[in-house]
Amino acid sequence: MSAAEAAAGSFAAARAAFEQVIEFARQAAVDEITHGQLERELAARMREVTRVLFQDHLDLREVREERVSAPVADAEGISRNRIERHRRTGLDTVFGPVAVHRIAYRGDYVHDLHLLDASLNLPEVKASHGLARMAVLEAVRGSFAAATEHLREACGVKIGSRQVQDLVVHAACDIEAFYAAASPVPAGPDTLLVLTFDGKGIVMRPDALREATAKAAAKKGQNTYRTRLAAGEKNGRKRMAEIAAVYDADPAVRTGADILPEPGENEPESAPGPVAFNKWLTGSVEHPAAATVKAAFNQATARDPHHTRCWIVLVDGAAHQIELVKAEAKRRRTPVTIIVDFIHVIEYLWKAAWCLYKNGEPEAEAFVAAYGREILAGRALAAAAQLGRAAHEAGLEPGQRTGIDDAIGYLTGKAPYLAYDKALSNGWPIATGVIEGACRHLIKDRLDITGARWGLDGAEAVLRLRALRSSGDFDAYWAYHEARDYQRNHLARYKNQILPTTADP
Repeated sequence: MSAAEAAAGSFAAARAAFEQVIEFARQAAVDEITHGQLERELAARMREVTRVLFQDHLDLREVREERVSAPVADAEGISRNRIERHRRTGLDTVFGPVAVHRIAYRGDYVHDLHLLDASLNLPEVKASHGLARMAVLEAVRGSFAAATEHLREACGVKIGSRQVQDLVVHAACDIEAFYAAASPVPAGPDTLLVLTFDGKGIVMRPDALREATAKAAAKKGQNTYRTRLAAGEKNGRKRMAEIAAVYDADPAVRTGADILPEPGENEPESAPGPVAFNKWLTGSVEHPAAATVKAAFNQATARDPHHTRCWIVLVDGAAHQIELVKAEAKRRRTPVTIIVDFIHVIEYLWKAAWCLYKNGEPEAEAFVAAYGREILAGRALAAAAQLGRAAHEAGLEPGQRTGIDDAIGYLTGKAPYLAYDKALSNGWPIATGVIEGACRHLIKDRLDITGARWGLDGAEAVLRLRALRSSGDFDAYWAYHEARDYQRNHLARYKNQILPTTADP
C-alpha cells in the first residue's frame, strides 16, 4: 500500500469508535441515567476515541516513513547498513497506551537507531511527555500514591508509585540550566532587589541523612517504643533544606509608629510596607546551604548585572546564613545590606517579658511594644542595656532571667543587622514573611505530610519542582525540558548531532 492510499483509508478505526459513542448516546436506555453518570460514561468513551485516533495517526506515520537516502551513522560515526521495518515500542499517553511501529536501522554489535523516534521526540521511558507532565503536577501537589491513582483513573494507564517518582526526578534535571539561560524581567534602578533565606528540616530515610545527623541518630540508639518516637528521635531523622527567594519591591517609606503605634486613641492608619513582585524561589535538601545562597545571588545578578540597584538580604538571624551571605557577597564584590527579621526580635522580647510578668498580664504586651519601638528607632544596644537594668532592678536570680539574657545576647550579637530606622526611612522591608511563607508552601504542605520519609533524589526533585511552579515558570520550563530531552535522547545519538534526511516518496 502506498502512502497516498494509506492516507485515504486512514482513521477508519477512530471513525468507528466515534460512531459507537454516538450510537450509545442515542439509545433510549440512556434517557434513564443521570447527568453525572452520562458525564462519566462519555468521558471514558471519548478518551478511548482519542486513544484510537492517536493510534491511527501513528499507524499512518509508519506507512509514510521512508528509508533515508543518506547513511545513518551514530555519534561515533558507525553506520547502520540494514533496516528492519515494523519495529514496535509502547507508549503510555494521557489517553491510554498506544504502539509505535517504525524502521530500525541496524548494525552488528551496536544499538539500533530509529529516526521516527526522533521525529516524535519519544521519551526514554514508556510514559509520554504529556503523561509525565501530569504525573509531575500531581506528585508535587500530593503523594506519589495519590498521583498513581489519578493517572489510572484519568488516563487508563497502569503506573506505579516508583515510576511516578522516577518521572519526577527526571523532570527536575534541567531546572538549573533553564534558569541559567532565562532572561529575568528587567526593573528600574530604584526598584529594590531583595534576597531572603531560611532553612527547614525534612524527615529522611536513614540512608539519606547527612553524615553528622546520621551519627547523632546512631548515638541515641534504637527506639524501644512501639507506639511513639523516642526522645529526640524526630530531630535525628531530619535533613535541613535551604530555601531562598529573590524578588523585586518598590520602596515604601515608613516609621516605627507604622509598625508599633504609640499607645492611645485615634491611632493613624499605618502605611503599607514594600510589596513583593517578580518572585523567584529555589531550594535544595541535597546540596549544602552555600549552593542555594549562590543560586540566589546568580538570580539577583541576572536581574541586576551592573549592581545599580539596592540589594537587601533578609534573614532570621541564623549565624551560618549571615556568614554564607557575607562570603558570597564578598566573593562577587557586591554590596548588600543584611537585615534581621524584626518578628524574630519581637519573639525574643516576649521571652524577656515572661521573666518579669505572668502569663496574661497586659503589662507584658506594653513592655514588648516599648522595647520594640526603641529597637525600631535604631537603638538596639540601648534596649539591651535597659533589659539588663530591668532584670537587676527586679532582683531576678540567674535562673529566673534566662529569657532576658537570651534577648540581650541576641540584640547585642545582631546589632549590625538591626538598623531598622535606616531601613524604614529608605523604604526597605524588615520582615521575612515571603521566605517563611515559601517554607510552609514548599516543604510543610508537601514534604512534611504525615508519614512521609524521603529519599534524597525524590525530596530534591519535589522541592525544586514546587519552587519552579511557585515562581510561575513551570510551563516555560516544560517546553525547555522537552527540547533538552530531544537533544540528549535523539540528536546526541547521531553523527554531528544531525538527523539524516528522508528520501523523496
